[in-house]
Formats: sequence, structure tokens, C-alpha cells
Amino acid sequence: MSVVHHALQALKGRAFGKLAPVSALICCVALGGCGGSSHSKTRVTGNTNLGVGQSISLDNCTDWQRATASQRRDTVLQLREFAGSPVGSSAGIQKGPVLDDGRAYKLLQSFCSNYFARGFKLYKLYERAAALIGH
Repeated sequence: MSVVHHALQALKGRAFGKLAPVSALICCVALGGCGGSSHSKTRVTGNTNLGVGQSISLDNCTDWQRATASQRRDTVLQLREFAGSPVGSSAGIQKGPVLDDGRAYKLLQSFCSNYFARGFKLYKLYERAAALIGH
């Protein structure tokens, strides 16, 4: 019993093996260029060392680490506003849970001091903690 270890070996000598590159080209053209996009994904900013405050939904732990203490405090206020905004029309839950500002600051300081957390979104850290311990 022979085992095929390479997909091209299985197709060798068959018409399909010769059509595979052509098929790939047709798919790429049909789908818009093999993963390319006409939209630029480059984010243009004037100063990349501004820290937090560019966008509450984009700020991450790297931005937190680059920020000044004042910028961090402002970010905690923005996070509280964002998380505590109206979440529904039920009588039981009107607004999302929030954290005490001092506790939120300490939480973000603690998490963001870890290298592995450099890409963590601040709003996600805040909202998950608020859901567990917030009021």
C-alpha cells in the first residue's frame, strides 16, 4: 500500500495538476487580488508616542504604558463613561457596571505592567472587571 506524502505527487500527470495554477489565478482575480484590498490599512497619526486618548476602543496596554499619569486618569474617566452608558430598557439593568476610578487605575496598572498584556484593549479589561466586581 503506497501513501502519498505530497499533494502534488497525487496530481502529477493528471490534467487537474496542470490546471491548479490557472484555477488559483482565476480565484484571485475573482476575489479581488489574493487578499489585497483597495482600502489602506495604515493608521495615520501625527505622533505615535501619545499614549492613551486616541480612541477609547483602540487604546491598549502599550498606549497605557506610554501615557502620562494625567492621560491615564482621563482614560479611566472615559472608560467609566463608556462602560456605564445605557445598556437596555429593562427595569432591572439600566446602565453597565462600573468600577471605582482608583480601583480601575490600579487594575489597569497591574495588568498593563505585564509584557504579555501589551495588546490587551483597555475597555475590555475594564468591562470584564466591572462585570465581576463593579457596582
